[in-house]
Amino acid sequence: MIVDDRQWMREALKLARNGIGTTHPNPRVGAVVVRERDGRLLGKGWHKAPGGPHAEVVALAQAGGDANGATLYVTLEPCSGFGRTPPCTEAIVAAGIRRVVFGSADSNPAMAGGGQQLVEQGIEVRRGVLQAECDLLNRPFFHGLRHQRPWIIAKAALSLDGKLATADGDSRWISNNRCRRHAHRLRAEVDAVIVGAGTLRSDNPQLTPRGVKRNGDNPLRVVISRTLPVFRADLQLADVRDAATRIYCQTVTADALHWRAAGVEVVQYQQLRDLFFHLYEAGVRLVLVEGGGRLHGALLRAQLVDEVVLYQAAMLIGGDAATHLWGGDGCHRIADAPRLINVQYRRMLDNQLIRGDLLYPSSL
Repeated sequence: MIVDDRQWMREALKLARNGIGTTHPNPRVGAVVVRERDGRLLGKGWHKAPGGPHAEVVALAQAGGDANGATLYVTLEPCSGFGRTPPCTEAIVAAGIRRVVFGSADSNPAMAGGGQQLVEQGIEVRRGVLQAECDLLNRPFFHGLRHQRPWIIAKAALSLDGKLATADGDSRWISNNRCRRHAHRLRAEVDAVIVGAGTLRSDNPQLTPRGVKRNGDNPLRVVISRTLPVFRADLQLADVRDAATRIYCQTVTADALHWRAAGVEVVQYQQLRDLFFHLYEAGVRLVLVEGGGRLHGALLRAQLVDEVVLYQAAMLIGGDAATHLWGGDGCHRIADAPRLINVQYRRMLDNQLIRGDLLYPSSL
């Protein structure tokens, strides 16, 4: 029987997606064990959380003795080093796997090289099957290894003329119900949701995913502010029973005592990049920024936005004082403007979803 490697890698990808929201700082990985002579699925698994068994180990355990002589499909190259768990290459060799097929190469220096180790043990290895899809699934992980900071998504609801809110700060609702549900699904996938002090004061947000399924704990809620916001007991972010809250500020005031007494972490920072390095060191790999024009503008100027998600409504707001997506000083030349690549468009009733990666001129 001819075994379709792409078909089984798709099955492994489906399993890997179960780890969205639970695996960071580890990658999302799925695996299946298949008997080649009849194409029978013998075992399957995915990595659920840091410190837990890797996808290969789960799939091999389910297959048991039938794994001997079978093929293992895994979305990421099996790890070769010791972390919280032993190397997956050891489990693969011990199980008697004849052939290993993987999608993405592991670029983590501490874990890379598993494919070559398996070859040296006499196991047939095929690399790069559905690599683009496998790489995309773990984009935050690979990005973090290269840049030592999280992948940053900027999300906003805009009018046709590019306004986030009226001059009086009213923004409810530019987006429709379908877009807001999509936004909650995004929250359910990320490690942290970020707003600025202005959004904290004006909207009193909760910043938790609601009405959608999340596999793990609620994301960390983050506020970025130059000066520590004034503490108010009625602020939803001061209630940390359902989700943790952290405030990054350049100037710490006496209100820090009240915030910390409520269970909120207060961290002083100097530069925007510093706080994202701090988040990365804490295990955060994917963040969603829901701030206003000032915060979005600061991140865009610092070239810290990797992806944008825009919900554009069929309305005009107008007014010089209305809030823009990019507040403050924007680009002075068209040549300096970042461009969207890999753009997706989707009609969502009277709104349009626009999603794409940002390409900055400096990276060309």
